[in-house]
Amino acid sequence: MLQRRFFRIGAGVALILLIVYLGTLVDFIFTPIASLISLTIVPLLITAFLYYPLRPLVNYLEKKKLKRSLSILLMYLAVIIVLAIFSIIGWPTLRDQVSSFIENAPRFTQSIITQIQLLQQNPTIQQYIPAENNQELIAKLTEYLNTIFDWLSVHISSMFSFISNFVLVVATVPIMLYYLLKDDKRLSPQLLKLFPAGHKEDGKAMLDEMDDSLSSFIAGRVLVNLALCVLLYIGFLIIDLPYSLLLVFLAFFLNFIPYIGAILSAVPVAIVGLIESPAMGIWAIVIVIIAQMIQNNLLEPIIFGKQLDIHPFTIVVLLLVGGDMGGILGMLLVIPLYMVVKIGIVHIYGMYLKDKMNHNFEDNPNKPNKDSIFKL
Repeated sequence: MLQRRFFRIGAGVALILLIVYLGTLVDFIFTPIASLISLTIVPLLITAFLYYPLRPLVNYLEKKKLKRSLSILLMYLAVIIVLAIFSIIGWPTLRDQVSSFIENAPRFTQSIITQIQLLQQNPTIQQYIPAENNQELIAKLTEYLNTIFDWLSVHISSMFSFISNFVLVVATVPIMLYYLLKDDKRLSPQLLKLFPAGHKEDGKAMLDEMDDSLSSFIAGRVLVNLALCVLLYIGFLIIDLPYSLLLVFLAFFLNFIPYIGAILSAVPVAIVGLIESPAMGIWAIVIVIIAQMIQNNLLEPIIFGKQLDIHPFTIVVLLLVGGDMGGILGMLLVIPLYMVVKIGIVHIYGMYLKDKMNHNFEDNPNKPNKDSIFKL
């Protein structure tokens, strides 16, 4: 029996590999699909990031006897007002800081090396860094800094590249978001039609768990990151840190990445502060640490309704894979995608076991009643 099962599994794996190989031979079919996905991924991502935070507000207004469509339009009006204020006050500054950062990035390395050389003249520092190691240390540091600035320049440019498709985003996001919010209660029944008749309740439980997990992760993280960015921006303004709005903008997105995001957002802050002076770099890091402590110890316990049920090692592996395949966008998407896939696999496997148990009881009616087993 074990041999038959082994050969069945082996045949299934071989068939999957054969299908994948044949798929690579008909790329004229999959290329348009890949182009469609790459074109719509940003609008879909923006829609999801707006849908989960806005849905509770729309539901609240609906409970106050407002029509759902009117509640959505009121939310749209509030979002438009916020965007209009940002476009007048914040966007010109952010645009100028992005252009200046990308333009001056090649010169940042030399500025940091100059600051470090000045710092090495301090007698206290010279005790820990012998003079004969200075050149080797500076050479390695220059190499690392060039790599970091190249990475930052490329990814900052890619994060703002969707502005070139601004018309597409403006044309699609409001429409998709409107119908998602309006037909929110109809979406689950439509998806339940995909499940067999005997698994409607199991399917509903799976969809509800997926929705709760995504809502907790996205909506909670949006609120936490907004509060964190306000704290960071106030602190950066106090110490007059250059590129403060750009650094806060990066921190908002990077902190969606668990564990690693806090480190990634702190690196450019430390570098920009060090370009000005060692004291500015130290104060910038102090502000980041204080803001992160407030976030972890005060904001997250209040805002988050549910923590990630994912082992930290798994998260690190997922982030490495997502970053390698899709850069920052891949790292942002990999955790929610894994959550959905994990919940789906667990529930589908549970449905399989349930069907198998029912089949065994039907074939062996002399066995104890299955209800009595569940009560044990």
